Amino acid sequence: MSAWRGRRVLVTGAGGFIGSHLAERLAQAGARTRALVRYTAAGTWGWLEESPAREELDVVAGDVRDRDTLQRAVEGVEVVFHLAALIGIPYSYHAPESYVRTNVEGTLNVLREAQRSGVGLVVQTSTSEVYGTAQTVPMDEGHPLQAQSPYAASKIGADHMALAFHRSHGLPVAVVRPFNTFGPRQSSRAIIPTVITQALAAPEIRLGDTATTRDFTYVADTVEGFLRVAECGQAVGQVVNLGTGRETSVGQVVAAVLELVGRRVPIVEDPQRLRPEQSEVDRLCADAARAKAWTGWQARWDLRQGLGETVEWFRAHQERSRVGSYAV
Repeated sequence: MSAWRGRRVLVTGAGGFIGSHLAERLAQAGARTRALVRYTAAGTWGWLEESPAREELDVVAGDVRDRDTLQRAVEGVEVVFHLAALIGIPYSYHAPESYVRTNVEGTLNVLREAQRSGVGLVVQTSTSEVYGTAQTVPMDEGHPLQAQSPYAASKIGADHMALAFHRSHGLPVAVVRPFNTFGPRQSSRAIIPTVITQALAAPEIRLGDTATTRDFTYVADTVEGFLRVAECGQAVGQVVNLGTGRETSVGQVVAAVLELVGRRVPIVEDPQRLRPEQSEVDRLCADAARAKAWTGWQARWDLRQGLGETVEWFRAHQERSRVGSYAV
């Protein structure tokens, strides 16, 4: 029997990329899953609009910046998976205050309501961007934190707020730190969807720095990691990396995608896609030994297999892509 059957859980940011996959996985495991999606005047639920698990989810529209919303959403749940965040790095250079309000203040609101309601565990979603460019490889949880963008700074603040609530108030908190998750439904602003959408239809692929390396982790693995960490008492009050331990350059991703789609097109450096010089994170590569030792988790999807699934999803949803356009 699933460890999640009958448990009452909340996923914030459930209309987004990872959040929608996690909400579906919890519903499949038998959890009584409440999904907090961002309120819009159109009343849309993000990726949950077309989710096969839509009828099994208790969807609540609101905003983590609003405590009244969160009070209703958190009431009666045992575990909160907090994924709601502003995530686009380029936009954070232009609107840093909005990142503080959503990522730091929004997380504070979640923690306050979780404490008030007696929630048994809050799983805070971090990002490998908080480490900045690798000073040692692979990067374990003790790697120095070095924000190289306002986005990364806001996530460091959110992570430390969560850990502070654990230390100050005894709120059970675990911080999950995924490295570069990719897969179906990811925003076309992210690097792998950017490459795929252009490789499928554009006469050339316009990118920033193709020499940077990342630890690309398929979304199904990341979601499984969330569940494993949430089931692990040893992870309370701790940070746990989720990654493959393999370093892949953007250029290598481009080559693999072009092979999968069966095209040969030129790669062009686009100056507007380059980060400010001191802001670019050159290398990210996870040491996920803690996740394996504590929870038994390890990434099972290899990059090419995950890319194949992702290419097919974007091929089937090309009407959603603004091919070649770039927006911060």
